[in-house]
Amino acid sequence: MPYQPIENYGVIGDMHSVALIAMNGSLDWLCFPHFDSPAVFAAILDDARGGRFQIEPIASEIRHKQFYWPDTNVLVTRFYCAEGVGEVVDFMPVGRAASSEHVHQVIRRVGVVRGTMRFRMRCAPAFNYARDAHTMIFDGCGVIFRTPALSLVLTAPIQMREENDAAIAEFTLNEQETIHFVLEELQQTPPVCPPAAYIQHQFEATVDYWHRWLAQCTYTGRWREIVYRSALALKLLTFAPTGAIVAAATCSLPEEIGGVRNWDYRYTWIRDAAFTLYALMRIGFTEEAQAFMQWVEARCHELEPDGSLQIMYGIDGRHTLVEEELDHLEGYRQSRPVRIGNGAYNQLQLDIYGELLDAVYLFNKHGAPISYDLWCELRRMINWVCANWHRKDEGIWEVRGEPQHFVYSKLMCWVAIDRGLRIAEKRSFPAERDTWLRVRDQIFEEIMEQGWSDEHQAFMQFYGSDTLDASNLMMPLVFFVAANDPRMRSTLKAIMRSPAEGGLLANSLVYRYDPAHGVDGLPGEEGAFNICTFWLVEALTRASVTEPALQEQARLIFERMLTYANHVGLYAEQTGARGEALGNFPQAFTHLALISAAVNLDHALGGER
Repeated sequence: MPYQPIENYGVIGDMHSVALIAMNGSLDWLCFPHFDSPAVFAAILDDARGGRFQIEPIASEIRHKQFYWPDTNVLVTRFYCAEGVGEVVDFMPVGRAASSEHVHQVIRRVGVVRGTMRFRMRCAPAFNYARDAHTMIFDGCGVIFRTPALSLVLTAPIQMREENDAAIAEFTLNEQETIHFVLEELQQTPPVCPPAAYIQHQFEATVDYWHRWLAQCTYTGRWREIVYRSALALKLLTFAPTGAIVAAATCSLPEEIGGVRNWDYRYTWIRDAAFTLYALMRIGFTEEAQAFMQWVEARCHELEPDGSLQIMYGIDGRHTLVEEELDHLEGYRQSRPVRIGNGAYNQLQLDIYGELLDAVYLFNKHGAPISYDLWCELRRMINWVCANWHRKDEGIWEVRGEPQHFVYSKLMCWVAIDRGLRIAEKRSFPAERDTWLRVRDQIFEEIMEQGWSDEHQAFMQFYGSDTLDASNLMMPLVFFVAANDPRMRSTLKAIMRSPAEGGLLANSLVYRYDPAHGVDGLPGEEGAFNICTFWLVEALTRASVTEPALQEQARLIFERMLTYANHVGLYAEQTGARGEALGNFPQAFTHLALISAAVNLDHALGGER
């Protein structure tokens, strides 16, 4: 079957892994049992070889509709055809539905709402990114898919048969009848098909879990539904055992169809820390903020001997994320290469220190006081920043070209030292205050002198550059300059010009930079960067304090951006020229920025704090 658009997917999960399910009822992505485990189903990366778990009516013409059970991560895919109306309810049990050992399950309950319908189920796993062959054993009410590394079992209350290394079943359901398929790691032989009462209990317990979890949200402002959905998406991207949040659920979904900008985002970036903690704490999810802070603190106790930090880690805290290309997979719509691992893990990206220190500062202020032991590590880190901030680096966008003096990297070095000074002052911690203050001011003046272009009347991407960069929209958000500072206002105006005029704004969508300048060392184009659009909204919101007209402009851009969410309120990393989703999906960064922009814009418009 042809590739589904990236935006055609909904997502289910259990805070250990997620599954992507298309509007046609095909489960096309699942890494088992964890986010960064090898894929069992990866049809989204190779339609022919990747493996899928398909359930769909046997009918000539089918209309599809997909939605979430209200305020949950339980996904409903509905089919309309001449024979009737059927649906598949997909979920992964969580909360009371999951045992203490957390048996990871994907439950797919098929039913008919109206009429009589015939369905076809095809479960065709492709273990280890379609690199490992499997054997099949039909035993009891299930089929066992066995490999040396992993064995899964699919159970159902109907007869299944083998066809080309897949389990196949065809069945007819009358109105109000249901059956269920349960996919899980093999626990016992022969496998036992759980009764319908068990499936109903799991469904009710999972719905109850999501309702109780979302009830903690304190946000009561405008756009509540999309804020709730963003919070639910972020929770799905949380790895429960460690509190880490993965950047996205997938790997190698392209930033350009047919292009090479295909990366693995199933890891945790240090720079996400500040955005995550800020967004979660602002809307009441203090437990999640605390868990992520514990993960961040653990990484701070693993500094390199010189006091430096890695830019990203595995969800379990591992340091090595070797990048590998899977040449046997064709990639989403022939977008090669397919990559797993991420070679950027050992890049020099100076901005991470600012984002980390900002996260710690916010948590110390609004969460809980940090410990002296953590401060000792942070002090070493700040001293490293003071000694190394002047170096070229690969920057926030992890360029694969030549390192540069990126303005955003310098900005976040300033943030790192500034927040260190604030924490030391607030907690009376010992610190090299004179040195830190001197270096902080030195960085500020250098950005103003070398990061600013008199010719373009804007802060540029790197020293001596002719290119704008949307990351500089963060300047007022981290209180480096006021949003109404003449230089910042001028930068805003420059960014808000069209790409044809040298700007980055096209129909309310913001590009992160112009790839034609070649700074990232890669060929091709890419879409507008969703997080940058929300950064623009925040910058305009802050500037509107002295220029009220900007507030309405911020609202219009924000609300237009909401229309680019997919049918269930999810975003990928980028939005293409035709409004299509591009890049890995769903993207935590985008949803974090949406929450932050919504909270601040709502407050500016007169909403509650």
